[in-house]
Amino acid sequence: MAHRPVVRSVEVGEETTSGVACPSCGALNQPERRFCRRCATPLRPEAKADPLPWWRTVWPFRRRVRASSGRWTRFLVILAVVLALCAGGFLLLPAGRALYQDTLDKLSKPKPVTPVRVTASAEVPGHPVKNTTDGLRNRYWGAPAAGASVTYTFGTPFRLVNVLITNGTSVDPEEYAQEGRALRIDLEVTSEDGERHDRQLDLSDKPGSQPFPTGISDVTTIRLTLRSPTGLTAGRHLALAEVEFFQRS
Repeated sequence: MAHRPVVRSVEVGEETTSGVACPSCGALNQPERRFCRRCATPLRPEAKADPLPWWRTVWPFRRRVRASSGRWTRFLVILAVVLALCAGGFLLLPAGRALYQDTLDKLSKPKPVTPVRVTASAEVPGHPVKNTTDGLRNRYWGAPAAGASVTYTFGTPFRLVNVLITNGTSVDPEEYAQEGRALRIDLEVTSEDGERHDRQLDLSDKPGSQPFPTGISDVTTIRLTLRSPTGLTAGRHLALAEVEFFQRS
């Protein structure tokens, strides 16, 4: 174990009347000394570098360099990071926009929207397709077979947030089971710019209204095509009671 240094007091003969004054204790020291002879304070402290600006405190800007050492390497690293951030932002922009729109859909209260025109590819006499938008459950659109479609046209583009479909005509489970109905509906939505959105709506085989969230902007036309028929025996046809559309308020 090393011996601890012994601090000795300054003898009277060692005192000097000229020299460099210590900034700590004030003792005078010979000009060639680097540390105070009394308290060992540095007599010629090195000048501290100026503080870096805030942007130089972030890696990889914070490193000090001499001359051009590593400058091109840091430049290429910074350029690669910037390009990666730009590419990531560009790729995530659609997802971020969709998330923002979905959040607005959940925060707003949906309100119904009525089409200005309803047409069908086929309908059973006495059961026209306009019955799907009359708000009455005891009247329905009668389609002769699977593959029949109905097209709804809207006067003003809107944000479609939800579709409510009432399959069959009866609320009684036993009567409902005796009716012809479609268990799948192909949803085709066309936006104002001509973009097409296709969805497959799988219906639960039970009476009552069934909601289907959509979240499609600038909707102008909607087409529903009946698929997967059941209960379609001889003399029966497919029944679709109501189709309701809701927009963001």
